[in-house]
Amino acid sequence: MDELDTAILRELQSDARKTNREVAAAVGVSPTTALDRTRALRKRGVIRGAVLDVDLAAIGRPVQALVSVRVRPPSRQVIENFRTWVATLPEILGVFVTSGNQDFILHVAVPDNTGLYSFVIDRLTERPELADVQTSIVYEHIANPAITPVPGA
Repeated sequence: MDELDTAILRELQSDARKTNREVAAAVGVSPTTALDRTRALRKRGVIRGAVLDVDLAAIGRPVQALVSVRVRPPSRQVIENFRTWVATLPEILGVFVTSGNQDFILHVAVPDNTGLYSFVIDRLTERPELADVQTSIVYEHIANPAITPVPGA
């Protein structure tokens, strides 16, 4: 990643819908150069796609929580099976497989506290491998939309 790649990445992270001409003008290169560099970033796997930012409240899922889960026994098969199952649930925004006291942190979005209770008590605790669960309500989620590459990476 050189300075031009970083500049192109910064522009696309600010708005992935920018045209190639807009990106080229913003970083000070020709449209052909910008397109070639953007394609190279995609080919190298630096740019993996674009994500649609959805207002969770507007779609009826304003309550977010982080649910920490511990499974037992802590074997590869148990962890992989739980990870596969939980990732399919519609309430899930993200699944983090972690080390330490918890095996997973689940980022969920639900309609209300009753929906959160139902998710935790009715969905998660139906799983026989579930050993412990702790829930923290998210008051505010501030995402960083622009990730800066490490120089020389």
